[in-house]
Order: sequence, then C-alpha cells, then structure tokens
Amino acid sequence: MALTGDGLERRTLRTELLLVLALSLGASAVSSVIHFVGALTEPGGLADQAAQLNSSRAPGRPWLDLAWQLFNIVTALVPVALVAHLLGREGAGGLRVMGFDRRRPGFDLGWGAAVAAGIGGCGIAFYLLAQASGFNLTVEPESLPGVWWKYPVLILSAVQNSVLEEVIVVGYVLRRLGQLGWSVPAAVCASAVLRGSYHLYQGVGGFFGNLAMGLVFGLLYRRWGRVGPLVAAHALIDIVAFIGYAVLAGRVDWLPTP
Repeated sequence: MALTGDGLERRTLRTELLLVLALSLGASAVSSVIHFVGALTEPGGLADQAAQLNSSRAPGRPWLDLAWQLFNIVTALVPVALVAHLLGREGAGGLRVMGFDRRRPGFDLGWGAAVAAGIGGCGIAFYLLAQASGFNLTVEPESLPGVWWKYPVLILSAVQNSVLEEVIVVGYVLRRLGQLGWSVPAAVCASAVLRGSYHLYQGVGGFFGNLAMGLVFGLLYRRWGRVGPLVAAHALIDIVAFIGYAVLAGRVDWLPTP
C-alpha cells in the first residue's frame, strides 16, 4: 500500500481527486471540449457564434426563473462542500487549510482587488483582440430579463463561480497533486490547463486567456498559501464583467454582442 508523506493512501487520494473533478470542473472541461468541437463544425466563424453564461431558465415566468437561478447557484457549490468534508475527514481542518476562511479579510480583499484590477484589464483586452481575430466566440455574460432580482443573481453567480473554481482548481487540486508527489511547476501547470479547458467553450482565446490566469493564480497561491485573495479577485472580475455587460451591451460600439 503506497502512502503519501501524510500517511494517506495514494490510490485513495487519486480516486477522491478524480471523483471531485468528475462531479465539477473536470466534467465541465469535457463538456467544453465537446461544445468547442461543435462550434468549429458550425457554418461560419467562431466570432459569429455566442457563448451564453447567465441566461433565463424560464422565460416569461420571473418567479420560476428566480427559483431555477438560485437552485443552480446552490447546487453548483456542492463539490466545495464535498472538498470541505474530505479535508475535514483527513484531519487537515477543512477549507481553512487552503486559506478559505475569515482570518485575514483585509489581506484577502486588498490583494484580491489588486489582482482583479491587473488581470481583469488584461483579460478584457485579450478577449476583444481574440474575438476580433476570429479565435473566440462572442461571449454574452448575461441575458437575464430586466426584473428586480437580475443584479443580485448576477453577483451571486459571480461569487459562486469564484468559490467553486478557486477552492477546487487551485486549493484542492494543488494540495492533492502535491501529496501525490507532483512537483510544484507540474501541479501549477496541470491546474492552469484544467482552468483553460473548461473555458474552451468560449474559443481558443478563452482557453489561453484562462490558462494564463491559472498560472498566475497558481503561483500566487503557492506564495500566499491562501485561496481567499483569489476568490475575491475572481468574484470582482466576474461581477464587473456580468454587470458591466448588462449596463453597456448595445450602448457602446466596442463591446461585441450576439
């Protein structure tokens, strides 16, 4: 029986890692690859097609739509609860071991805002260039109806995305790969490729843009030992993207729309 330095069985850790990914972003990566192949084989270029992120689940029925939006947000976080359970059973202290807690709110929010400002600006410029060059689909961050819950749901969706991705793809994946004997560069690269893969539905630009973001986030996590700032940064980036699109779409000519 092969054990890690923590006394844990390697086969068990590999199985847990694969199951967590199969229930969350690993499955999203496979779905994204299939979606990208479908987009490539559609008539016309990638820029003529749209990738929708937050859309109505029950058009014309706002209360039912809201129920579906909240249901999808909550159930998407179940893999995070599973990770917390697995780390707690391991005796590592749950999500606290990866720095997802309230011990350093000023540090997390401050550095999160700084990272969001740097990566967010570069990300928008890279997306516009990739879309104009025909390497990316036109991303439609939101197409929700203009009802009272639209902006709160967009904010909740952004927070859900950030918690799910940073806890699993950075905190959990890097921890498990390290326990399995992977080197730091290999583990960070694997995490970044996974992040890029489940964004491939946006096109080649979406893959490489998020691959670069994954490398930066992985290195920052290794430096800080906390996913808190990364969750904050990701949430701020998505909030600005979702709400910014809702406010500006159709009102400015530089923002691509379907």
